[in-house]
Amino acid sequence: MEQLKKIGSIKPKSSREITHSKISLGFEKLDRAVFDPAKTYDHVAALGVKLARIQSGWARTEKKKGVYSFEWLDDIVDNFTSRGIEPWLCLCYGNALYTPAAEKVFGAVGCPPIHTEEEIRGWENYVKAVATRYAGKVNYFEIWNEPDWTGFWKHGVNPTEFGEFTNTTAKYIRTVRPDAKIIGGVVSIRNIHFLNTALKAGLAENIDFVSFHEYTHDERDVFEKVDTYRSLVKSYNPKIELIQGESGSQSRSGGHGALWAAAWTEEKQAKQLARHTIADFITDVHFTSYFTCVDMVEAINGVVGDKISFSDFGYFGVLGQDFDNNGDPLGNYRRKPSYYVLQNICSIFTGDFKVCTVPTFVHPHFSDRMIDRQPKRYELTTGSFENEGGKIFAYWYPSNILSTSYFGSITLEFYSEYKDMKLIDIMDGSIYEMPEKMIEDKGDGVYIIKELPIKYTPLLLMLGDFYKES
Repeated sequence: MEQLKKIGSIKPKSSREITHSKISLGFEKLDRAVFDPAKTYDHVAALGVKLARIQSGWARTEKKKGVYSFEWLDDIVDNFTSRGIEPWLCLCYGNALYTPAAEKVFGAVGCPPIHTEEEIRGWENYVKAVATRYAGKVNYFEIWNEPDWTGFWKHGVNPTEFGEFTNTTAKYIRTVRPDAKIIGGVVSIRNIHFLNTALKAGLAENIDFVSFHEYTHDERDVFEKVDTYRSLVKSYNPKIELIQGESGSQSRSGGHGALWAAAWTEEKQAKQLARHTIADFITDVHFTSYFTCVDMVEAINGVVGDKISFSDFGYFGVLGQDFDNNGDPLGNYRRKPSYYVLQNICSIFTGDFKVCTVPTFVHPHFSDRMIDRQPKRYELTTGSFENEGGKIFAYWYPSNILSTSYFGSITLEFYSEYKDMKLIDIMDGSIYEMPEKMIEDKGDGVYIIKELPIKYTPLLLMLGDFYKES
């Protein structure tokens, strides 16, 4: 990057300064009250995210049959909406008032209300109450969470059950909120059979979106998953779009949850976030949600009365916090490197932008600077986006984040209707100007950039004014 001239940095935009975007942040597990959200709101608003995923918490809301205590959820919803963030609600989990199997399960996680008429009516009443209460504040409702493994469908994974359950729940929502956007699927495991069976059982009939979760150190995995699920889903209902509802990585090893055993650091977490989020944009999902806002316990297989069973710390947050000797969160939040990377992404990818194709060829030459052959196009991850101000060509070398760094250069030939071009490093928000000696103007909008830097994290070649400070 030393060949380039730094001319500025991305200016962070708060959620209120952004009209809309495709970027959501997870705010999960408050259905189990595992952290105090009060100190997180201003941090989240300063990020610039426009959506926040909340788990609605039937067991926390209805502790006496037919009596709903929504105050805790009202507080969260109102804190977000007042800061320009739209909450979306995941309707889950069970309730021991209706399902005896949930009595010993912390938060009634993974205990669906499907076995008796009383359970079914209790769930129906709760869902309608939630949808009605948040009219005008919540537009997206997601049905359940990761039913394709036993952690969240504890009596045994059953895609037919889940497909029928989703269809029935969607009808409850439509009864009181015909305008609602309904999300189904919420799958986490690469399994065509599960989703196909659920779709066949009715999942596709009354929903607008299928969401999926993708925890991986290699963001290229998401391309296969989106292509497969999009094709499958549209064969049942061509109007359904996809949402990436959870992705993320830990910021240290030794925790619990997805990818827990890997050699994560805060720096590697930030790089995973950058690559995965841009990859999600490339797949053109409706929106993408990062898991999660703050370090907290996983609380998936907890047993009521046994605190040790749900003191299983995960370190997925863009905000870090410490825990005391009893396993209680101290509530002192600090911004990790991943926070600032997400903030940069939020400030660049705002408003209406869409996937496009910037005509490009990558010409592998021998680089005198690297004393090595430049990579070929198939060795890179690339994608292009446009808005009314300009275009972006995003690219990186997808080396293993956990074990291998990469710094090199490429020779890029491309067509652009914009003469102005700059390079943005998503990791620190730096904006660079390229010296004339690097750029060959071939005429009629065709350019060649020689020794264009490439890293194993996304660089954005900005053509025109895709990003504006205000």
